[in-house]
Amino acid sequence: MSALSTHFVDRDRTAHPAPRRAPEPGAPGSVDPGPGAPATVVLPTAERLNWLRAGVLGANDGIVSVAATVVGVAGASTGLATLAVAGVAALVAGALSMAAGEYVSVSSQRDAEKVLRAHGVRDAEESLTNPWHAALASLVAFVVGGVVPLLAMLGPWGGEARVVATFAAVVAALVVTGTVSARMGGAPAGRAVLRNVVGGSLAMAITYGVGSVVGLAV
Repeated sequence: MSALSTHFVDRDRTAHPAPRRAPEPGAPGSVDPGPGAPATVVLPTAERLNWLRAGVLGANDGIVSVAATVVGVAGASTGLATLAVAGVAALVAGALSMAAGEYVSVSSQRDAEKVLRAHGVRDAEESLTNPWHAALASLVAFVVGGVVPLLAMLGPWGGEARVVATFAAVVAALVVTGTVSARMGGAPAGRAVLRNVVGGSLAMAITYGVGSVVGLAV
């Protein structure tokens, strides 16, 4: 190779250096982020959000609807058998209704996703929502949530203490569901908890008032 050719080759190598790979974490030469560095945010997937929505809605509906039913009945009648029948009926009917509603809703969503996939708007490798998963998650979550006020109402206390115990158990359960849903979705917990507690408390207060009025009228 001539001296002139060698000059041009060396100049090209200097102008376009080979890319350097970033060092692996923990390898020599790597720099670990300090304690004040921002944490990596992991966004929830569509499938996880589907389960989350169905589960949280099912649990909240189970807690609030069964609690509102037994508290409303307690406003009119304090008979243990009456409260048990009303609570179990609300639990079974609500769980089946919630599961059926989720299945229909998510099935419609899945049909829309198929249309978007057929037109190339949605990635063909992206998984579709599953209506059976949503229905099952809603049913199980509703039953788990609805058992809380039912057991509190049928506990070993009588009179107005049943209503007080149910109210306290429902508020505690709504705090838990609000916190879990916020953590799983990456949202602040305070707002979710406040929504749950305020909504559930209003539902119980209103139904108890209506039950009391109906009980006096009857």
